[in-house]
Amino acid sequence: MASLPSDSEDENLSDSDDEYMPSKPGSDSSTSSDSDDDSEDDQPLSNFLAKGTPKYQWNKVREGEVSVSLAPFTSQNLDDEPEIGRPIHYFQLFFSDELLDQIVEQSNLYACQVDPNRLLNLARSELKVFLGTVVYMSIFGLPRHRLYWSSATRVSQVADSMSRKRWEQIKKNLHFNNNENLPEDRNDVNRDKLFKLRPFLDNLQQKFANQVKPEKLCVDEQIVPFKGRSSLKQYNPKKPNKWGYKVFIACDRDGLIHNFEVNTEKILPIPGKDDIGASGNIVLRLPAVILKHKNHSLFFDNWFTSLKLLTTLYKDGIYSLGTIRKDRIHGLTFSSDNVMKKKSQGTYEEYEATIEDVKLFALKWFDNKSVCLASTFYRSHPIDTVERFARKEKTKINIQRPNMVKEYNLFMGGVDLLDGLISYYRITLRSRKWYLKIFFHFIDLGIVTAWIRYKADMQIAGMEKKDILDSLGFRAEVAEGLCLLGKSENTRKRGRPSGSIKRNFEEKKKRSQTKPIPQFDVRTDQIGHFPCEKEQRQRCKKPGCGLKTFFSASNVMYTYV
Repeated sequence: MASLPSDSEDENLSDSDDEYMPSKPGSDSSTSSDSDDDSEDDQPLSNFLAKGTPKYQWNKVREGEVSVSLAPFTSQNLDDEPEIGRPIHYFQLFFSDELLDQIVEQSNLYACQVDPNRLLNLARSELKVFLGTVVYMSIFGLPRHRLYWSSATRVSQVADSMSRKRWEQIKKNLHFNNNENLPEDRNDVNRDKLFKLRPFLDNLQQKFANQVKPEKLCVDEQIVPFKGRSSLKQYNPKKPNKWGYKVFIACDRDGLIHNFEVNTEKILPIPGKDDIGASGNIVLRLPAVILKHKNHSLFFDNWFTSLKLLTTLYKDGIYSLGTIRKDRIHGLTFSSDNVMKKKSQGTYEEYEATIEDVKLFALKWFDNKSVCLASTFYRSHPIDTVERFARKEKTKINIQRPNMVKEYNLFMGGVDLLDGLISYYRITLRSRKWYLKIFFHFIDLGIVTAWIRYKADMQIAGMEKKDILDSLGFRAEVAEGLCLLGKSENTRKRGRPSGSIKRNFEEKKKRSQTKPIPQFDVRTDQIGHFPCEKEQRQRCKKPGCGLKTFFSASNVMYTYV
């Protein structure tokens, strides 16, 4: 998987929004999901374990014992016959007209609050064009947004859709919540640090939660690249993007999101549940969108896993499996790494215990390094083999792999896959407003999630691989649909026309060439499609038609005889 590109545009940016004060030196918290040391975010769990840590009775499992029997998954599964739509339709499943209307309303209100004499007058169709240009910018990837309108580096897909002045005006006034409702006391510990984005995040979260839930989900963290000043920014040295905002995500193995939560440093427990620490509380909060006692399976890494978390999930009818730190398995001491290394590569030890009437299984497996796992449903058997390179023999060998390790590797990589897909064409626009960085990230998140759903539906429908759009092609069609869908060709463009004599001359030479046919959604949007008579005949653009006509459609130049 390719490394995520560095987002250097956000370096040395300041948080000029009135909601937050600049962070003090040393106030940024540091977390790492792969570290063996407890981070500051996990302090509540450490406090919980320090007060009277219980001692459990662990019994070693004999080799050859079969795995436990699991209750069948009873929740609704994926659709057998999904309704296939165009890429723009999949994107609108998450960024619906209702959500866009909320953004339009708050943006117009914010512009009026800033300067009543300079109203924004933003409409939903114009916001779609703005979002379409933003998606186009993630594809072309120029280092500054003004280059898209520059005569030397002009990109027609952006420059012809909206004037630069109007684009900058919309970006400047883009808003998601009413500032008049902003709490006055900035020192209030209960104030919502995501107030600026709360309506947008709640709406989008509901869209993700409405999707059909598969049997197996994973929970992991994601970093939104950001190097400016913000009280929400965190540092994680183990991530490709070390600085940024942390987002916890629950998704399936393919990266399809079902719930998310932006980290605001304080993670409270669910009402009615015990406080089991920040890392455990977030795991209990994210699966809240799935039905209890339907035998779902949940996977997470060692930053989240604790014995208390496993037992709590099991009581809610949710199986769980995760890597775990050795100091969190109370009362159990595995053999040291040196002892297991002397035996052979692939050696493992398995123990079981009953905690709060819940049977838990703990396993240590030594590959190149050791790893510990804990589960409430998977065990070591059945054992399979994996291929490794032996350094001493300088040849490939087969070593045994417990079933618990196999299942974890199979279902745990969804968030990492999602990170990789976003990194290929990330929106890297600069902004001094911290919330715009998060907003643009969720546009990327919505497009990638829409593409994953589109790809899955096409595969279920039996479409060949060559007929399925890849991530780039899907993103390009979404951008085109946002820029052209519902936009009449007769609409007067704002601002002074930009251009040069040389470019106008080149365009004049190309007038004899036929225009490309727009995508199906634009041709059938029923806006501005009026017959228009031309002075000269032109060839019909309907595929397979070789006749000529004096008439064409005024919007898309799609002529039929």
